[in-house]
Parts: sequence; C-alpha cells; structure tokens
Amino acid sequence: MRKLLLSGACLALLAACGEPTATDETNTPEQVTMEDTGGGQTASAGDAEIGDWGFDLTGMNTAVDPGDDFYQYANGAWLDRTEIPSDLSNYGMFTELSLEAEEQIEDIILDLQNENPAGGTVEQKVGDLYASWMDTSTLDERGLDPIMPLIGEINAAETHEDFAALMSTLHHQAMFGAGIIPDPADTTRYTVFVGQGGLGLPDRDYYLNEDDRFAEYRSGYRDYIARIFDLAGIDNGSARADAILELEVRIAQVHWTQEDSRDIQRIYNPMPLAQLAELAPQFNFQQGFENLGIGNVESYLVAQPSAIEGIGTIFAETPADVLRDYMTFHLINNNTNALPLVFDQASFEFFGRELNGTEEQRERNRRGVNLVGGSLGEAVGQIYVERHFPPSSKDQMEDLVANLVAAFEERLENLDWMDDETRDQALLKLSTFEPRIGYPDEWTDYSNLQIEAGDLFGNLQRIAEFNWNEQVADLAGPVDRNEWPYPPQTVNASYNPLMNQITFPAGILQPPFFDPNADPAVNYGGIGAVIGHEIGHGFDDQGRRFDESGRIRDWWSEATNTQFEERSSALGAQYDGYSPIEGMNVNGTFTMGENIGDLGGVQMAYSAYHRYLDQCCGGEAPVIDGLTGDQRFFLAWAQVWRRLYREDNLRARLTTDPHSPSQYRTNGVVRNLDEWYTAFDVGPDDALYLPPEERVKIW
Repeated sequence: MRKLLLSGACLALLAACGEPTATDETNTPEQVTMEDTGGGQTASAGDAEIGDWGFDLTGMNTAVDPGDDFYQYANGAWLDRTEIPSDLSNYGMFTELSLEAEEQIEDIILDLQNENPAGGTVEQKVGDLYASWMDTSTLDERGLDPIMPLIGEINAAETHEDFAALMSTLHHQAMFGAGIIPDPADTTRYTVFVGQGGLGLPDRDYYLNEDDRFAEYRSGYRDYIARIFDLAGIDNGSARADAILELEVRIAQVHWTQEDSRDIQRIYNPMPLAQLAELAPQFNFQQGFENLGIGNVESYLVAQPSAIEGIGTIFAETPADVLRDYMTFHLINNNTNALPLVFDQASFEFFGRELNGTEEQRERNRRGVNLVGGSLGEAVGQIYVERHFPPSSKDQMEDLVANLVAAFEERLENLDWMDDETRDQALLKLSTFEPRIGYPDEWTDYSNLQIEAGDLFGNLQRIAEFNWNEQVADLAGPVDRNEWPYPPQTVNASYNPLMNQITFPAGILQPPFFDPNADPAVNYGGIGAVIGHEIGHGFDDQGRRFDESGRIRDWWSEATNTQFEERSSALGAQYDGYSPIEGMNVNGTFTMGENIGDLGGVQMAYSAYHRYLDQCCGGEAPVIDGLTGDQRFFLAWAQVWRRLYREDNLRARLTTDPHSPSQYRTNGVVRNLDEWYTAFDVGPDDALYLPPEERVKIW
C-alpha cells in the first residue's frame, strides 16, 4: 500500500507482523532445508546460527514455571542480561536484525560512493543523498535559507482561503491527509483516501489523557514549539506555542480514536468530491485536489467524515495569525533533519528523549543509512538481495508457505463453528492468497528523481514530489500488483487485504525467524508462525470483511458471524486485562487484528509442523537437550518476541501501536492452546492456566 503524502492520515489496511522499526525515534509491521515432501525440512546438527539447533538455551530462566510466565521461562535470562542501547527506545530480535541490515546497507552505500558513478545514475543518487545528509557543515552554513521560500509563502497568506490553498500542497502542513490506494469497491483501480490530520503529537490521547505523564508530554510539546520559534529567530515563541497547542487540543477532540479508525466498516465512506467538499467547504477540496492532480476521481474514500467536518469548523474559527504560526512551526518541525543541527537536536530532545525515553541521539551516519534506505530503498535493496539473500532461501520459503496454506486449509475444512456456505467462501479466499517472498519482481525506476550532493533540503523536497507524482500517475491505469510496501532489507512481514497478498521481505528471513540449519520445530515456531500470522490477517476482525479479490464484501452467514464475534470478543476481553504499566492496559479492541493474527498464526504453524512430521518422520520428533518437538516449537515462538522497552516507549505503543507488547504476544497466545498445556504439563495451579471452556479458539 502506498504511503500517504499529505500529513496526518493513517489507513490501517496493511497489517504487519512486527512492531514499528526500533531505529526511528522521530516517528511513530519470521530456517531449515526444504525437501520435496510438501514443506519438509532437514537440519544439520551443530550448524544452526543460534545455539546448536536454533534456540538460545542460555536466554532461558528455568527457575520460572512455564505455566506461570512462559515469556520469562523462555527469555528471562536474556531479558536480565540485556540492556537497551542508549540510542534506542526498545531492543529485541527485530532490532538486532534491523541493526545488522543497517551495517550491510551502509557498506553498499560506501561502495557505491567509492565507484565515483556517473551523474544521473542510481548509484550517483544513492551516494549523493547520503553525502548531502552527512555534510553537516553545509547545513549549518546555509541556516534557514533553504526553507525561507516556503516560510515566505506562509507569511504572504492573509485569508483563510490562502491558508487552505497552502494546505493542499505537498510541502505545507495540512489538517487532513490524502493518499492513493486501490479502491476497496474495485481493487483493479485506484482511488483517493482522505483522513483526519493536523496533530503534532502521535495521537489524540496525548492531548486528551489526563494522566500526569501525558500532561508532562503536553507541557514538553509546548516548550518544544516555543524552542523552534526561538531557534528560527521568531519572537514571542511562548505565546505562539500556547495558541498552537490550544488549536491542536481542539483538533484532537474531534479526531476518531485508534480503534474506530481501524474499523473498516466505519472508515469505508465513499463519496464524490462534491460531497466531500460539503463536509468541510472551508478547505476548498475541489480546487486543492485539482492542484494536486487528484481532482478527477469518481469516488473518494473518506475515513473519518465527522472529524473532517469538525476540523473544517475549527479551521474557520482559528484566527489567521494562529494559522500562520501553526503552519510555520509544522513546516520547520517536519524538516528539522534538513536544517542546522540545533533544530535536529531539539527535535530529538522532545520526540526521542521526552516521548520515547531514548537517552541519546543515534549516530548521524546510521540515521543517514535509514534515510537512504527509506527514500531509495529499492536502489540499495537490489544490491542487498544479491549479497545477502541466496535463491535457495526463496525456494525454501515458498515451500514453507505452501505447507502453511495447506495446514490452514485442513483447519478450515474441520472448523466446527463455521457453516458450509461461509467455509466455501473462506477456502476460496485462501486459494487466491498471493505470497511474495524476498524482493519484488520489478524494481522502482528513479530516473526522474534529481539528487544533489550539497542540497539535503532540496533532495527531500524532490523525493516527496517524486513519490507523489508516482502515485498520481497510477490513477490513470490499473492497480500495480507488483508494487511492494517496503524495500527488501526491511525486517517485517505484512498482509494487504486489498490485494490479498502476504509479503515476506529478505530482511526477516534470518535467524531467529528462519535458519536453513535449524531444527524444524524452531523454524515452524518462528517464521512458520509469522507466515500463519499474515495469513490470519486475511481472516481477522477487519481482514475478513474483504473477499478473495480484495473487495469489501460481507461473505459471512449470520450464524457464523455471530460465532466469530463471540470468540473474538472473548479474546479482546483477555487482552483488556493485561497491564504492563500501572494505570495503562492493552486495548483489546485496538489490538484485536494483531492478537487474532498471533493466535491463529501459531495454531496454523503447529498444524503445519505436525503435517511435516507426519510426512517425514512418522509423526514423531526427536527429543533434543531434553526438550520435545512441541516444547521447542513453543520456545521458538517466545524467542522471536524477546524485547525490552523504555517505559515512555511502551506507553507510546499502548497508545498508538496495534500490536500488543511482546510478553502478551507470547503468554496471551499460548494460554489459549491445548497443545501448550500438554507440552509443558500446565495445570490449574499455574498462573497462566485457563479452563478449557475459556480458551479462545478461532482459526
């Protein structure tokens, strides 16, 4: 799914297995040699990258009863001996692989620079983008000069019509967001998505939550706004900050909640442009969208109509001088990384240290690697794949995915709560799943993008324009099913319901998720469960609203729908009770899709593992280091979710992240699985024990 170019909108359609990348503090998503026996695997003893067979036994805390806290039992020693690096807000298995990928991408960038490439080549663009980022002396020398033309446009605005026109451009702050996605009514064509926006803090709750810590966040944000004005040489920064914060509090009051904004039945509001214009005539959407090249679309998908309407009213009631300050602050705030270092440092002090608890800013070269990897990701990703992703891994993954699909098909055929009519539709949808592994078949063409070594601000503006123009060009043609949501070095995986595609980039196909030489139980408990997780998103509380072609269509009978909702509600109630921070609980509704994905993914992977054992080994797994195959399977799932959080980062995740914290992605899943109880002899006296009738079984 394409990124939204205008600020503030989010459409929760692309469901990822992992959590937001741990190396980006300014923002805010799983081996064994496959045989020819339907996904069979062989392990070479002693050759696994982690331990002897793919699991880190030294990370366990066997003093903990697995039935009391399986997450601690599997990971307690690792959690005790591991420290979060001072430049990160959290640290876990995803982070380790992301940091390794950073090193590999940095080597690629430096190699390309050393080749002294010809102008206009993608190699030149990669090298010069990185060089422009690293040239901090030029940033300091140029000061605010690069951004002054845009500030001048804001200063020249006098009327609300002037400010509305500026908001319908790529480089100015808007109170709404827009992007181009496949049309849920007909996924062979694109449409324009429009959603709420206008906030500088991560979510409405940061403005409205009365908890003392959130009050401190608001106070820190107000001070940060004032600091930006002071650094820019604009007087009365404190008074301007007060007015901006007051404005954003009003906007937050009309914003939809996270749980409402992921409900496809609520956010699916197609309407012609004239109807959208009537919602908020103050923004003159008709003229603004025409200027952006998106004014000639049959139907627009408006996610939060009441929020758009309310924001329009607030905009009209806000004095022009406050709008001018609001847009000036956000223009600078959105570009601090391309301005003198004092702006970059101020941004880190608030967004990194204050909001996420990060102790120090990451080294600039590593942030530059992430900039290049995000902006020219497929340019360096193509070389990354050549160096670090052997073709055999793709072949092995294809076999493993096929085995997971076959296992889920068997489960669907035997579900006792699903009637035959709905089952037939579910099987049809499963049969059309499109797995994409490693890297795209077609790579992005960057020939129309201009990059200059001494112009970081200009480079970032031109990258935004390039991305937007690529999207607008899509409106004229059919949906491109070959497009990937991220470059191949990404450590994550995802499901796109509009395309009915599951995507597993090369970056995640490494230990502890996937190791050709590991015990099959480890690979099925790792990458196998992640594959199942992504398949499960096609049948979670939102993914199930889409049919085999990605269209929004209700293919559920009333009786089966009731059965699903009873089960999912019970799962949500379980997660509502989990509290990793005093006074804050997991939101079982907001995290529902990911929790269903986790539970269903492990169930599918377990079935696939035993399907494999039946094919290769007469149904029996060897005992290794005193652990049965089933025990190793569940331990592998727990190992994947080893993660430490700083408290502020965990609070941010509870507010904005649809994934549950890692301990519940482990304990919250296994306590619902009968096979886990048998594997570890868990009984009524154990803390995680649930009576059989309370264990949730969905997929």
